[in-house]
Amino acid sequence: MTTLPRARARDAILRASSIHRTAVVDRGAEIAAGVTIGPYAVIGRGVRLGEGAEVGPHAVLEGRVEIGARCQIFAGATIGLCPQHTRFDPGTPSGVRIGADTVVREYVTIHRATAPDGWTTIGRDAYLMGQAHVGHDCQVGDHVILTSYTGLTGFVEVGDRAVLSGLVGIHQFVRIGTLAIVSALSRVPQDVPPYFLVEGNPAIVRGVNIVGLRRAGVAAADRLELQRAYKILYRSGLAPGRGLARLRAELGSSEHVKRLVEFVETSKRGILPGPGRPTPAETGESEETDGETG
Repeated sequence: MTTLPRARARDAILRASSIHRTAVVDRGAEIAAGVTIGPYAVIGRGVRLGEGAEVGPHAVLEGRVEIGARCQIFAGATIGLCPQHTRFDPGTPSGVRIGADTVVREYVTIHRATAPDGWTTIGRDAYLMGQAHVGHDCQVGDHVILTSYTGLTGFVEVGDRAVLSGLVGIHQFVRIGTLAIVSALSRVPQDVPPYFLVEGNPAIVRGVNIVGLRRAGVAAADRLELQRAYKILYRSGLAPGRGLARLRAELGSSEHVKRLVEFVETSKRGILPGPGRPTPAETGESEETDGETG
């Protein structure tokens, strides 16, 4: 039987890749040139591995999973498995997308989305440390760092360059703003405004992420504007609505402050309080889930 051109091309790509003889690679998977797949890894039908991607031993990638170029998937990571949702239909065509140059360390779990044609997404150049968990329908931006044992439940959004420290728990539907930092052991039941630092159980806003802003190349003048914005929102004694109005009046020309105001205005769960303001637990606000554990 004559080999079809498409099959010959696939065979050539596989020869240009390094696939351990014990790895299980479905013929329905798409493997780009230069891919490395380690011992006992499982690559299921529908998985796409970008050029130069590396998959470590015992990693499992199943279903509609798209891995960008040069990504590193370490030992025991699982990507694309069914979400932990009590009403999920396993036949739902959903998946996981991971951008180029992202690192997924040992035993990280990333679950696929719940809706048809939905995607759980991780951006470019992110770093997910060992045993972090990304639940279904999460949207994680570029250059994000999730430290070990961080847990994102369903529908969480994490902005570019945010840092979540170890053993952090994020409630479903919460948004973490750009360049925010969440300190270790924090429980986060409400939105974290961009550029700020939060800490505690439950978490409260402690100040501005000055170190992160400096590392990201944000100018000193812009950092000063954000410090002023923090004082207006959290130290002036104003209600959030009046605080936003004052921000627009006094700092409205700052692009970073504009993003901060837009984030607060579009929050559905509300933003985390600052020192001295009541937390959701103290006010009796609900933290109910939506038929899932994340």
